[in-house]
Amino acid sequence: MTAFLHRERLKTARRVVVKFGTRVLVDSRGRPNPARIQAIVDQVSALHAEGREVVIVSSGAVGAGLDPLKFKTRPTGLAELQMAAAVGQTRLMSMYGERFAKKGIAVGQILLNHDDLKQRTRHLNARNTLMGLLHHGVVPIVNENDVVSVDEIRLGDNDFLAALVTVLVDADALLLCTSVNGLRAPSGEGRSKRVPFLSKITQTELDLVFGKGSALSTGGMGTKLEAARMAYRAGIPAVICDGRKSDTLLRVMRGEDTGTLLGPAGDEERIRGKRKHWIAFFHRPVGVVVVDAGARGALVEKGRSLLPAGVLEVRGSFPTGTLVHVLDESGETLAAGLCEFDDNDLRKIQGKSSSAITEILGPAVSTEVIHRDNMAILLEPE
Repeated sequence: MTAFLHRERLKTARRVVVKFGTRVLVDSRGRPNPARIQAIVDQVSALHAEGREVVIVSSGAVGAGLDPLKFKTRPTGLAELQMAAAVGQTRLMSMYGERFAKKGIAVGQILLNHDDLKQRTRHLNARNTLMGLLHHGVVPIVNENDVVSVDEIRLGDNDFLAALVTVLVDADALLLCTSVNGLRAPSGEGRSKRVPFLSKITQTELDLVFGKGSALSTGGMGTKLEAARMAYRAGIPAVICDGRKSDTLLRVMRGEDTGTLLGPAGDEERIRGKRKHWIAFFHRPVGVVVVDAGARGALVEKGRSLLPAGVLEVRGSFPTGTLVHVLDESGETLAAGLCEFDDNDLRKIQGKSSSAITEILGPAVSTEVIHRDNMAILLEPE
């Protein structure tokens, strides 16, 4: 019944982010597949005609650049990857633009990386641009800025980028379109069956993931589950589905049982508020703070700020105001937050009472290591 109700809610989702993987968009030789791209355009146009707003997050730039550069396989060198992305991105946008134009729909290209979404001003500018395009009936086509990025190419972060864009624009649903119809679980005798619904993602589900992608794409089912969990924690349902089918988007948005649906999270698991979303999802930690059992309880169970008395260990080198992860003594990640001290000062006051901060550091701006308003709890309740 829970799965049915969540499927039913997809029928009324007004704003949708749809991510297409490389395998969906290109053939086995790396050339863009015109029939697949046309099917995507047809489906998105149909959703558009229903009054829905659709953001496309498109992989395939590197794969689309293989043929004109006469690369027989996906290169491994950074310079060659960036060359392929530069050439392939123009090819993909041209194919999207021409086909959407025939439907009377304009498209806009948005190239992003993690730095764009981490820095607060650029984060808001990206949001405003995307919201403006949607307001004017334009279909934004988002991709990572592979030409100038390093980590994004190597990690295949378009699944994560799609989840971040989903949170950024307050979408009602995230569709991760790949070359399989969702997560599959063993069903005996070497066979597997589709998992239609997940109430949450645990280690059990992660253990079902096989492989690490393909020769053309770098994202596998593991990154899709992690991306789906990110949307889930923001209270947004996510569906992993087969993007090669010509009607998958329409079937999902009609509430049909296709793909694997995750969530959304309930009230206890949901991370609420744009600022906490920005802290939880749009940063990469630059340090670690390990806390004792008392601090763990204060943070997780009571929603308190982190005080220096509960800090057992400081790892890494970081300036004031940067994001750190908070771990308990067993190594479990509890929270992410903006630290009020640099690592050197924090080591001087760790384990001390708040009243001792002024004596140790002189006049201090804060008596809290991480204020609760600058912290997002990442630990999911049992």
